Amino acid sequence: MKNIVGILENKTVEVEDLINHIGEKIKVHGSIYKIRKMSGFAFILLRTKRKLVQCIFSKEYSMFELEDLSEESCVVVTAQVIPEQRSKTGFELQLLDIEVLSKPDQQIPIVINNKRVDTSLENLLNFRPVTLRNERERAIFLLQEGITLGIREFLKQENFTEIHSPKIVHAGAEGGANIFRLDYFGKEAYLAQSPQFYKQMMVGVYERVFEIAPVFRAEKHDTSRHLNEYTSVDFEMGYIKSFEDIMEMETRMLRHVMEVLESCYKEERRISNVKLPYIEEIPAIKFIEAKDVISKKYNRPIVDYDDFEPEEEKLLSSLIKEETGSDFVFVTHYPSRKRPFYAMDSKENAEETDSFDLLFKGLEITTGGQRIHSYDKQLNKIKNRGMNPDLFESYLMMHRYGMPPHGGLGLGLERFTSRLLDQDNVRLSSLFPRDLNRVTP
Repeated sequence: MKNIVGILENKTVEVEDLINHIGEKIKVHGSIYKIRKMSGFAFILLRTKRKLVQCIFSKEYSMFELEDLSEESCVVVTAQVIPEQRSKTGFELQLLDIEVLSKPDQQIPIVINNKRVDTSLENLLNFRPVTLRNERERAIFLLQEGITLGIREFLKQENFTEIHSPKIVHAGAEGGANIFRLDYFGKEAYLAQSPQFYKQMMVGVYERVFEIAPVFRAEKHDTSRHLNEYTSVDFEMGYIKSFEDIMEMETRMLRHVMEVLESCYKEERRISNVKLPYIEEIPAIKFIEAKDVISKKYNRPIVDYDDFEPEEEKLLSSLIKEETGSDFVFVTHYPSRKRPFYAMDSKENAEETDSFDLLFKGLEITTGGQRIHSYDKQLNKIKNRGMNPDLFESYLMMHRYGMPPHGGLGLGLERFTSRLLDQDNVRLSSLFPRDLNRVTP
């Protein structure tokens, strides 16, 4: 019998620690990213879990043949760490010996080891398991990691509790036709459009909660801004004075995210050529005022009084950037008929809600606002919309037994990442996008 004691014997050096081993012989593992043959020697880029490391093959000291190597082979190299000021890392590896753990069975049909993967979006996604190995593609999702790290850090500092809500639900939080129906052991169920009901319920338990998890929308949109499965960053907080408390919290959260990306993700920002937006304050404008401003400034008739057209989002963001320098703008007081049944109507105007969207570089990335906490008011709004209260029995339970004034938001992680990187398609910021036409890989 063998006892497992939880100690991982690591015989290879972590790349981040190589700078401390200059002059020493070490072992490190990774994949052969690129081989550049020169006269009598070769540069070999080793792809490790987060960085590329430059290695040198030379017949003078390498105890193997260059022909033994192929790109995308998984290897353990024995090397001498030598200083090299021209290298981004400050060192390079003189390859002494190499153990080949595996070789690819065939050549990848797309070149992935240039600065960019020069192919169509379709090919980029079809070959996603390998195109993600490209240095620039990898950097996207390391930055996305930094965004979620910053969000979690900030919300924990603000005494939020992280929760994990069900993704198979009895009723859609927003209703309508854009929900995926399931046969759940002979009963009808749905994939969750959002964790809305559950995060509100948990405000009654923990007061402040958040979740970073997938949500599902059965929207038949095949555009550069829509996904049918995306990652939603949700938080909900109780004992608020107004919906502006939510906007203030998000402003501070985004400021912290930028600080994390600034301090901890320098190399990924360099690879992606990202310029972080400066966030001191974020301007806010009422929905109808924004509509009027856009109409007058750009001589556009107002067609939709319930929501923004995509072009209007771009025009408003451009105008705000020009006037204030901000890449962000809050749009507040959306019409009640446009917002979900749980949105609180404004005391000043019952036709408007105490809600907001946050636009970032011309795209809506966040929707939020104050929720109805009164049982009678919530029940009446459900009935006034012709909805069946029986379908929301467990949701209404929290109202019946008392809830504090509360509100929250949902931020689309892929949209946020995509705008940060100035991408023209949100699919580029989704590891394995799910849209109207794609369920593989």
